[in-house]
Amino acid sequence: MPEATPRVFQLETTVESPEEARKIASTLVEKRLAACVQIAGPISSTFRWEGRVQEAEEHLLLCKVPAQRLRAATSLIEELHGYDVPEILAFEVAKGSRSYLKWVAAEATGE
Repeated sequence: MPEATPRVFQLETTVESPEEARKIASTLVEKRLAACVQIAGPISSTFRWEGRVQEAEEHLLLCKVPAQRLRAATSLIEELHGYDVPEILAFEVAKGSRSYLKWVAAEATGE
């Protein structure tokens, strides 16, 4: 019977500064909660906050997280994030390179 492909999520969040993005990214990887975090930006965001339409320059983090680390990774982002209500979204990878998904699982769990 073939080995099961690991369940992996892409966990996304946006932050206010490149410094905050790097801090969250390095902490997630150092603590083995994510195998890889990509930082994109700056990006332009438009949103309603406190009754007004607002715009902000943000940085997007794309975190590759095995399923068993999802809750801990989310908690760490919430702890380190500077926003009152941080955007944290998780998308399960439906298809992907089996070797890459195995690498994500191995690197983020130390197995």
